Formats: sequence, C-alpha cells, structure tokens
Amino acid sequence: MSSLFRKVYSGLRQDALFQRVVRNSGYLFSSNTASAALSIVQGILVTRLLGSAGYGLLAIVMDFASNTNRLLSFRMSEVLVKYMREALEQENKERAAALVKGIGLTEAVTSVLAYLVLLILSTWGARFFADDASAAYLFRFYGLFLLANLVYETCVGVLQTTDKFKLVARANFYQSIAATLLIVAAFVMNLGMAGILTAYLAGKTIAALMILVAAVRELNSKLGFAWARVPLSLLTDWKSILRFALSTNLNGTINLFARDNIRLYLAMFLPNAQVGYFKLAASLVNLVMLPIEPFVWPTYAEITRTVAQKQWGATRTLLKQVSTLAGGWTLLAGGGLVALGWWLIPFLYGSQMAPAYACLVILLIGYAFANVFNWNRPLLLALGHPAYPLIVAAITGAVEIILIFMLLPGSNYLVGTAIFSAYLAVSVSWNVLRGLTLVKREEAA
Repeated sequence: MSSLFRKVYSGLRQDALFQRVVRNSGYLFSSNTASAALSIVQGILVTRLLGSAGYGLLAIVMDFASNTNRLLSFRMSEVLVKYMREALEQENKERAAALVKGIGLTEAVTSVLAYLVLLILSTWGARFFADDASAAYLFRFYGLFLLANLVYETCVGVLQTTDKFKLVARANFYQSIAATLLIVAAFVMNLGMAGILTAYLAGKTIAALMILVAAVRELNSKLGFAWARVPLSLLTDWKSILRFALSTNLNGTINLFARDNIRLYLAMFLPNAQVGYFKLAASLVNLVMLPIEPFVWPTYAEITRTVAQKQWGATRTLLKQVSTLAGGWTLLAGGGLVALGWWLIPFLYGSQMAPAYACLVILLIGYAFANVFNWNRPLLLALGHPAYPLIVAAITGAVEIILIFMLLPGSNYLVGTAIFSAYLAVSVSWNVLRGLTLVKREEAA
C-alpha cells in the first residue's frame, strides 16, 4: 500500500501540468481555508443574532439580489479566458486588448441593468418570498454590490488568463476579514439584519476594488499601457464571441432556476426558519467544497491549453488527477461532518438549528458528485461544446422544478433537499459521461 502511495505521489510531482494547476489552486486554497474558518465565526454570530427565522430571511435577501445578477450575467470570466488565452497563445496582443475592452463594457452595461431590475422587483420579492413588503429596502440595499462588481467577472478573467490566481485569492481573503470584523461589530452592537448586510456588502466592495486594480496592472504589464486605446473594430468575430457568451448566460439562467433558486423555492412554501436550516447546512457543506473549488478555474485554464494543443492524453491524465485529489478530500471532510455534525451544529449555532443536520447529510450526497467531478462543465467548454451542459441542465432542472412544485407544498425542507441533491448528482454525471466520450473520440481521431 505504501509503495502504491509513493508511486502515485511521485507521478504527481513529476507532472508539470498538474503541478501548475496545484500551484494556482494552492493560492485560492489558502485563501479559501482562511475564509472557511472565518465563515464559521460569521455563521455562529449571525445565527445567534438573527435566530433561525432571521437567518432564513438573510438567505432570501442575499439570494434574490445575487440571482437577479445571475439572470443577466454572461459569465464574462469564462468568455475572456477562452478567447484571450487563444489571442495570447498567438501573440496577438491587440486582439487580447480589444477583447478585454469589449467584454468589460458589455459586463458593465449588464451590471447596471441588473440593479435597475432589482429596484423594480424588490417590493414584489419582499412580499412574495419574505412575506413582508416592508423588507424591500433590504433587497435594494444589499443589491448595491451589483454596482460595486461592475466589471468583476472581466477582471477575474484577466487574472485567470495571466495565471495571477494569487491576486484573486488575496482579494477573497481580505473580503472575508473585512466582513468578519464588521459582523463582530454588528453582533456586539446588536445592529440586526441591516448591520449584517452592511458587513457582507462592504466585503464584496473591497474584493471588487482589489481585483480591478490588480487586473489593470496585469493588462499594463502584459499588453502595454496603450491597451485601453486599442479599437474594438479589431474584433471581427463578434458573432462567435456573443454566441459563446449567450450560451454561458443561458447555462447560468438554467442553473439559476434549477440550482441557485432552491432557497427561494423553499421560501415560497415553507417558513423562514426551514430556509435557515437549509442555508446553514449548505454553508457547512461549503466547507467540503471550498478546498476543491479553487481547482475549477486553474483546471479549466489548463484544459483549454491542452485541448488547443490537442494533447488528449495529458487532458485525461489531468482530469483523473484532479478527481483523485478531490475524492480523497471529500471522503475525509464529508465523513467528518456526518460523524460530528449532530453534536457540532447545536453546540455552535444553538439548539434551534439542530434540524439542519439531516439536511446536511442529504446535501453531501449531491455535492460529493459536484466535488469529485468539478471539471465536468469546464471540459465541455474547452472542447467547444458550451451548449451541451445547457441541455443537460435544462432537462434535469425541469424535472427538479416539477418535483419541487409537486412534492414540496405541505411537506418540509428535507423533501426539497433530497430533490436538489438528486439533481446535482444526475446532472454532473451526465456531463462527465459526455465529456469523456468526446475526449476519447478526439484522441482516436
């Protein structure tokens, strides 16, 4: 057994491609580890300050604002990584600069539009999901992060393309520190919901500003100070770029209704307290996801490179290595949560949050698939099949929503959790099978 471990370890150390992924992921991992520890502190203080019902309302406010943004978002980081990476590989700096400008301007327009839509829908959202129209000001206030993140995705895409994941990690780290300090202040001063939302909004604003400054510096370094004066007319393939962006938007929209909206669906049929149980369980499951999430975009960047160079063997090897690492962590951390969660949740968050444990166990099943095969969608994007995850998400999401509206009324949060967990497992598995089939076909050709 020890000789097998040494063989695997030695192989991973000698694989330059995997080492590059690990290095870039390591920056994000360190940040996410610190963020995970701080999120535990945040969760304890917030649940004890707001209670289970208030914690559920917090989830509704934050999800409504974030999902309004997702509805109009084109996931510009994905678009930029794909096209800017190709331009830099071809040493076409002017095209790379034009891409950054065009994609950044598009994102800025959609960010402003998203906030305007939020303003219009805030009263309806407060009445329909929170059962309290007077809470509309909370939706409008927290939604200001949309303006703070005006070109956030574009800037993150620049840093990912130039392998500056360390700078993204640093911004996320300072965001967590700022939010935690402000939450502590809100708890001590008993500032309630407004104080907590202010803390999260301030953290997001700090991260957005740091990433903007870092991205501009990288552009000046890689493309020269004249990059901002490059004309957009250099881009002659807007149709393909917009088609790719539209597919990411449609995929995000479908994920919005099938995945990101789950807590709002619970809020439609169940008391706020049960929404709070789900939010707490999801935040704890996020501790299992956090160390693996940093692998997604470094892996996507390397998959894009190997696919562009038609190195199919390297692609398959990279996917296997990432899944092996993710599977080991998921088993260790997930098993620990299952073993200790029944005691840990009421001890840290109060006895009123104890029902979140059953929700945690069910969620872990679906998220285990997402963790181990975290590359399922990036692989299909790199292979030039951005529409396929869209089709998968549409079919599985439609089934999920139908089941929710059929089974959730008159039921409880565990039913909704089980439906959601099954959706994750099925959709991820479907994408994985398709992606590996395409790689095998290309390698044979």
